[in-house]
Amino acid sequence: MDERFDAIVVGSGLGGLVCAAYLAAGGQRVLVLEHHDIAGGNSHVFRRRRRYEFDVGVHYLGDCGPGGVIPAILGGLGLADRVRFREMDRDGFDRTVLPDAVVDVPVGWDQYLKRLEEALPGESAGLRTFAAVCEAIAEEMRSLLLTSDELTAIELMKRTPETARWGRRTLDELFTECGFSPKARTLLAAQSLNYGMSPSQVSVTTHATVTDHYLRGAYYPVGGGQMLGASLVEVIEAHGGELRTSATVTRILVSDKQVTGVELEDGTTLAAPVVVSNADFSRTVLDLVGPEHFPRSMVTKTREAVPGWPMVVLYVALDRELTGLPNANLWWHRDNDIDGAYARLADGLTDEVPFLFFSFASLKDPDTRTVCPPGHSNFQIMTLCPPGYASWGVEQGPTAGERYRRNHDYRTEKDRITEAMLVAAEQAIGPFRDSITHLETATPLTQERYTRSTGGTPFGLASWGSAGTRPERMPVRGLHVVGQGTRFGCGVMAVMTGGVACASTILGRRLLPEVHAGAVLGDPTLLPERDENWDPLRVSRGTARRGAKGLARIGGAR
Repeated sequence: MDERFDAIVVGSGLGGLVCAAYLAAGGQRVLVLEHHDIAGGNSHVFRRRRRYEFDVGVHYLGDCGPGGVIPAILGGLGLADRVRFREMDRDGFDRTVLPDAVVDVPVGWDQYLKRLEEALPGESAGLRTFAAVCEAIAEEMRSLLLTSDELTAIELMKRTPETARWGRRTLDELFTECGFSPKARTLLAAQSLNYGMSPSQVSVTTHATVTDHYLRGAYYPVGGGQMLGASLVEVIEAHGGELRTSATVTRILVSDKQVTGVELEDGTTLAAPVVVSNADFSRTVLDLVGPEHFPRSMVTKTREAVPGWPMVVLYVALDRELTGLPNANLWWHRDNDIDGAYARLADGLTDEVPFLFFSFASLKDPDTRTVCPPGHSNFQIMTLCPPGYASWGVEQGPTAGERYRRNHDYRTEKDRITEAMLVAAEQAIGPFRDSITHLETATPLTQERYTRSTGGTPFGLASWGSAGTRPERMPVRGLHVVGQGTRFGCGVMAVMTGGVACASTILGRRLLPEVHAGAVLGDPTLLPERDENWDPLRVSRGTARRGAKGLARIGGAR
């Protein structure tokens, strides 16, 4: 082996970075390896025209106020004063638009229920049942996260009765139990792009916990999503750890059912008794480790696993401000039939896009100079698309070596979908094309190229074996997994929570209850000073590549 470490983390999404930061703060010599040239995974940003900075996956965060889980995780690393959050409109952080209804989603279950009853006056009884089930499950799950007790199976069942009853059943089943109309089903599942699953796929637990997360308050990190990754990198490096970007792991090495290290693309081998994979779960099992090291049943479930829906994203910049919009996300639906929309979507994304999600970065973070110049706008338009490569005119993804970017069929389909999304977007918010100064489309193949996710989904696994289950413990000693495909699910808080839970297992202590109660494991005095030219993108390259050429800048920023 060329070098030895206490732990190696493969992949630098927020789950991997949080785990690595806690391991480093806990005294371990940690190495993070990232094949891209910037750490952060789906939380990273990119820059264009020296004027605009676009967030890839951090569109908004929930529960970032006092007592919130994300601030607790960051605070436990000594980052309480280095990552700040700006709250969105408490009276309506999400605006849901249907052909005959507009609902502004406010903070709090009681107020949310009131808005739903106003929009659906004949369905009050079902709405009350629905809200009671979801709020109870969310509270039970949050309580489990923050408890310091070791619970037996019987105690667990006693403390989570609503989860035991409904948790692994689908959202569609709960909708049916409540007797909802298509319009009610659409309003309640309107934000399903937050987890990339239809009502017939997603568990009640996932829907309940994601919804509750935002109903505790919706926020945006000041400075954009890269602030999270860069701050975690600072913790890792300040405590003796290391981040290496542009370092592709081709194999996680195993001997006699024990992890021994990793092998890189250039043939370098690095030793460690602990390897945490923040890579795509299916690729971890089937490619990086190899199916020969896992039980046949686990390999079968992994081969048959269904990823979440992939997504198409338009990154848009205008030379004018958007007026008349609240500081809220916009969820636009063409009709009142979300079930039909998903069924039609499975056959292909037509010119009549069924739904769109708008995230307005320049409204959420107006004072950050990198977002866009004064008087301009920066926003994203997103929709889901069918899984698979065939509709894009290719046979396989970029991870398998497919050179797709100049493929005629791919470019034609990309242009068609871009136009269809722009037409729908102008139906939703009015004309804006004459003001476009930058327009860029990211497809599932783009997602796969940067994150190596199976099928180009940003959501991880939709199903793995029986309903509501996700991978947790690995049968190879010293091997751990974090990220979108694991038991905590998708989204920023979920993967960060998973990172803490993984570090807890390795260090042998329940970290989340500790830090939520105020414990600080990281030493903030070790963190570097930030001057006026401090750049989170530069920090996120790691010390060795911090001065390398090719870093995009904004204006005169250095």
